[in-house]
Amino acid sequence: MLAVIKTGGKQYIVEPGKKIKIEKLEKEVGETVDFDEVLLVQDGDKIEVGTPFLKGAKVTAKVLLQAKAKKTIKFMYKAKKRSHAKTGHRQLFTEVEIAEIKA
Repeated sequence: MLAVIKTGGKQYIVEPGKKIKIEKLEKEVGETVDFDEVLLVQDGDKIEVGTPFLKGAKVTAKVLLQAKAKKTIKFMYKAKKRSHAKTGHRQLFTEVEIAEIKA
C-alpha cells in the first residue's frame, strides 16, 4: 500500500514502515501523528486520487526524533567593495515512521 501526503507545504510518498524527515511538528518523541491531507492512495492495482484530498483517508505515523539538520552556509560577497557576509542556518525537523495507511 502506498500514499501521497501533504505536510509542511511539501508532498511525500509514504508506505508502512518508511521513515521520513518532515518540517517540525509540535509533538513529543513516541507520540502518534495523523495526517488527514492524503492526496493519493494505491492499494495493489486500485488507485484513488483526491480532489484535492481523499475523504476518510488517514495516515498514522510515530514520532521518532526531533532534531536539527546539518548547517547550511550562506556567503555573500561583493567584488571591489570589501563587503562580505557569512551566515549559517540549521533547519528544525521531525523524523517519523509511517505505521498505517487507512483508505
